[in-house]
Amino acid sequence: MLRQRVITAIVLLALLLPALFAASPWPFALLTLVLIGAAGWEWGRLNAAGGAAIAIGVLLALACAVAAWLGWAATPPRWLWWPVAAAWIVAGAFALRAGPAGWPAVPMPLRWLLGLVMLWVAWLALAHARHLGINFILSVLCLVWMADIAAYFGGRAFGRRKLAPTISPGKSWEGVWSGVVGVIVLALLWRWVDASQPVDSPSLYSRIELRWGWLGLLVGVALLAAMSVVGDLFESLVKRSAGAKDSSGLLPGHGGVLDRVDALLPVFPIAMALVAS
Repeated sequence: MLRQRVITAIVLLALLLPALFAASPWPFALLTLVLIGAAGWEWGRLNAAGGAAIAIGVLLALACAVAAWLGWAATPPRWLWWPVAAAWIVAGAFALRAGPAGWPAVPMPLRWLLGLVMLWVAWLALAHARHLGINFILSVLCLVWMADIAAYFGGRAFGRRKLAPTISPGKSWEGVWSGVVGVIVLALLWRWVDASQPVDSPSLYSRIELRWGWLGLLVGVALLAAMSVVGDLFESLVKRSAGAKDSSGLLPGHGGVLDRVDALLPVFPIAMALVAS
């Protein structure tokens, strides 16, 4: 299993890193478009779409392609981000409160539509983040990774109170707070690097601080850390409801695409809302 995980990780990095660091943002946008289409197929499978799951993935990829053709990857509609951010915060809270037992009560066509919209907006935010610069997109990705790593170690060291035992028994409130602290430390360090080292673009943290001030930076990154947990829990909820361990076996040793990007789904649109002028 470990060997399989390592091989898959090497292959993914061999594809993602050249696309991410290419002079043009389009290789990254196209590669992630393919991956998000695969995530759409996985979403359909998890939500009883059967043979229509492939159609859902294709439709999602086409919707992303249309957005790119319209120029929205470079200049997305400014009205989009805040409604999506609000929807994630409110609907995410309701879904987690209802738990795995409540998810099947949502009509199946609505679940398919929610998945399409959620993944389409996430791809658009991801593609736009690359247009804003490598330093910017890396700062968002590292926020999610830091939240996950700090939560893992903080939970192991201090975890006592279960966060969502019916969804993810291993997560604790102490882990969440450790993730928030880790992200705040990362934001302050990255902000210092922005001010003292040459970078290709302002990071997420510099942009939030410029628009909202230092207090806004602390609150904003804490919110993003918390929402990364919501994204992770939401996908776990859907999988538990479907009786699935992984979203698919597309990434041997790692599960599916959704398993790897679940925490990113709310974070990127909310990050775009926080920095949009």
